[in-house]
Amino acid sequence: MRGHAAVRAFFGARAATWDTKFPDDTPAYEAGVAQLDLRAGESAVDVGCGTGRALPALRAAVGPDGTVIGTDLTPQMLRTAAEAGRNVCALLVEADAARLPLASATQDALFAAGLVHHLADPAAGLREFARVTRAGGRLALFHPIGRAALAARRGHSLSPDDIRAEPHLRPLLAANGWELTSYEDTAARYLAIAVRTTD
Repeated sequence: MRGHAAVRAFFGARAATWDTKFPDDTPAYEAGVAQLDLRAGESAVDVGCGTGRALPALRAAVGPDGTVIGTDLTPQMLRTAAEAGRNVCALLVEADAARLPLASATQDALFAAGLVHHLADPAAGLREFARVTRAGGRLALFHPIGRAALAARRGHSLSPDDIRAEPHLRPLLAANGWELTSYEDTAARYLAIAVRTTD
């Protein structure tokens, strides 16, 4: 499921009930955002924000003088985010994660939940994330449960070529402007933190 039409169809059909299907994920999102070590006044983007569950935590972290943007490819997800009031804490923008409508080297941090394996070209996506992030800026690749737990939920086993696995992810990040600084893949969560390297 990597083409834009397929992604929009899949998530668009689920947008209205997404939060009620996963009602207990908010603390995990808050804890994931906390690992970005955001400071007041900084700028943060939730790429593939879906219904915007990370946006309140991002806003709390950067404060009223900071900037928070949520981007998603699926308009229904953004509509659900707005209906939940999350447009109050962030600017919501319909955008392709591989072509972000942001100037280069302008963002302090990017948060991406359950996104990287949905990208048609993950390497190109990570390069785009690097393009919009300042040197030394942070990237969090997140999911509220780990890969094994997610695979079990879907009734299948882990794929040996999963790009989210640390041996695959580390060199993929390194080749596209990032240094992996921490990696966690447990039942409780998946969280990979990377820092934007200097070109």
